[in-house]
Amino acid sequence: MASIFTRIMQGEIPGHFVHEDDRCVVIMTIQPMKPGHVLVIPREEVDHWDDLPEALCNHLMAVSRRVAKAIKRAFPCERVGMLIVGLEVPHVHIHLTPLDAMRDIQLENLPMADPDDLAAAAESLRAALG
Repeated sequence: MASIFTRIMQGEIPGHFVHEDDRCVVIMTIQPMKPGHVLVIPREEVDHWDDLPEALCNHLMAVSRRVAKAIKRAFPCERVGMLIVGLEVPHVHIHLTPLDAMRDIQLENLPMADPDDLAAAAESLRAALG
C-alpha cells in the first residue's frame, strides 16, 4: 500500500508543495513545530534513511540545505533544525524547522495547522527559494 506521502505526491491527498523535482518533494507539514516546518521526502518509498541509495541521499541533503537557507530568509530564526525520525510514517522524510531554542523541538501532541497558514508559509518559502 502506498504511504501517505506517496498519496500526497500523486494528488490523492492535498499537500502544500514548496519544491518538486524528479527525485523528491518538499511539503509543509500539517503539524508544524513552528511556522516554516517542512518535510523533504524522496519520491521512492524507502523505509529507513540508512537504506537510501547514496546518490538519492546526497540529493536529499542538497535540497535540504537549499530549503534551509530559504527557511532562514522567510522565517528568521537562530538555526534550522534537521531531524530524521522515521517512526510515524514508513517512508523516509527529513524534518526541517526554524529553531530559536531547544524547546522548539517537539514532535508529539502538535496541533494541526490551519490550511490557509500552510498555504501562506508555502508561498513565502517558494518566494525565498527564488
